[in-house]
Amino acid sequence: MSLAVAIQMDPIESINIDADSTFMMALEGQRRGHALFHYLPQHLSFRNGRLYARVRPLEVRREYGNHFSFGSEQTIDLATMDLVLMRQDPPFDMAYITATHLLEHIQANTLVVNDPVHVRNAPEKLFVTHFPDLMPPTLITSDKAEILSFRAEYKDIIVKPLFGNGGAGVFHLKPDDENLGSLLEMFTQLYREPVIIQKYLPEIRQGDKRIILIDGEPGGAVSRIPVSGEARANFHAGGGAQKTTLTNRERDICAAIGPTLREKGLVFVGIDVIGDYLTEINVTSPTGIQEINKLDEVQLEVTLWDAMERRYHEQHAGQPV
Repeated sequence: MSLAVAIQMDPIESINIDADSTFMMALEGQRRGHALFHYLPQHLSFRNGRLYARVRPLEVRREYGNHFSFGSEQTIDLATMDLVLMRQDPPFDMAYITATHLLEHIQANTLVVNDPVHVRNAPEKLFVTHFPDLMPPTLITSDKAEILSFRAEYKDIIVKPLFGNGGAGVFHLKPDDENLGSLLEMFTQLYREPVIIQKYLPEIRQGDKRIILIDGEPGGAVSRIPVSGEARANFHAGGGAQKTTLTNRERDICAAIGPTLREKGLVFVGIDVIGDYLTEINVTSPTGIQEINKLDEVQLEVTLWDAMERRYHEQHAGQPV
């Protein structure tokens, strides 16, 4: 069955086709015969109880400098789409949250991946707090006294913005570092939200691990290795990709969170693990497909589309054709 698929994402002109996961999803959807449409989040409009988007038919190809073509722009009722992929990158701000509220209106007939209600309720660094046995020692607060007490207990700490992404704004403060006060002042000026403080995990020097879960099941993983002198392993922060396999502990982590992900319609999820600890659950616009594909010689986008098509057919089971 050919599906009508709208992809809500950032400008496709600027993506890196050697690294972008949405590009791989689009390629596989096109290979399966699905009709693709592209639009930006700012092209959503809610009018008279209906959600519309200004879209352009999309074709994609793996050609450098010529990786996409658009058809003529048109305004469509998104409820007429079979599937909407919510794939714009963070920041997870009020614009992002507003988009989840709008997409919630079409869920009766249109499958939205990931489920916008649970995307809204599962920001990366907060969702993980529902699995306290899997986390490193963590503090979320704006209270300076609490932060100083946490540092006195754990000495070596990581300080980062609660709604940051891509490793931006992450600081490693060693026990003798005198910059905590200034750092907190800067965070107070930049953000209204609390900060997140965690015990520093020295295992990060050997890298963290991005694990892709597809409908609650681990699909593959890649180790992200920080560059020399860097405490962040994120690809956006220059981390390198290295082939890896899952440890027993990491399989236990996946088994612990998988049922919750499936229940909440979080079909495509990327988790971050450092040593024995789960540090983030990424549900907004996870990446890692291409890195894992190259290292493991797999096609995660195929597994992902199998899962999305299965959910679509389950949603429409028993409805008239």
